[in-house]
Amino acid sequence: MAGAFADSKGRYGYRRIKAVLKTGVSEKSVRGIMAEEGLVAHVPKRRRYSSYEGETTPAPANLVDRDFTAERPNGKRPADIHPGSRPGTGRACLSPPVDCFDGKTVAYTAGFSPNAEPANRMLEKAASTLPGNARPLVHSDRGCHCRWPGWLGLMERFGLTRSMSAKGCSPDNAAAEGFFGRMKTEAVHPEKWEEHTRNEVLALVDEYIRWHDRERIKQSLGWMSPVQYRQSQGMAA
Repeated sequence: MAGAFADSKGRYGYRRIKAVLKTGVSEKSVRGIMAEEGLVAHVPKRRRYSSYEGETTPAPANLVDRDFTAERPNGKRPADIHPGSRPGTGRACLSPPVDCFDGKTVAYTAGFSPNAEPANRMLEKAASTLPGNARPLVHSDRGCHCRWPGWLGLMERFGLTRSMSAKGCSPDNAAAEGFFGRMKTEAVHPEKWEEHTRNEVLALVDEYIRWHDRERIKQSLGWMSPVQYRQSQGMAA
């Protein structure tokens, strides 16, 4: 059990550890053994950042309406830009849209300033992954990055449909918020990213996203990672 916990870098709680071990032991027993051995998964910390800067442009309707499910890939892609750690000077900011089909990150950009540039690059990279005539619904909060002319122009250029959360309502963008929460809980805080250099943080971001998509198992996917699940369904990962 300690080995499975170490392999997850201390990121798995008792339910995922039980799934990894494929044991007939009850969740309660696994939880008890982990407690006895001091195997405690990281817990979330409070979020304080907000990119909301007022109503700069008219907001589109909330077409997602908190329904973060999708029957196929490329149907709904919640997106956001979020700060991570503060290596040296500046704040590392990450912008990854996620696919509601399985929670896989579609593409991402990372930088050290929460401005329009990483958000726009992310949208271009995400659009480049679309097959054929796929035109997903792109949902975001009311952050200024998703309301500036550059973002709006790219949305129109790629033929994407905008959807936006209500003002100051995190649950309206729970899929994107959830990804950031997991990353902070499982990697940013326990690995003390703020003590690393900028280049090291960028490498840690890449490592976490690869692990999240390829190895992090989810109960909703039959205890498979997003990539494993797509492969099991005969889909391109």
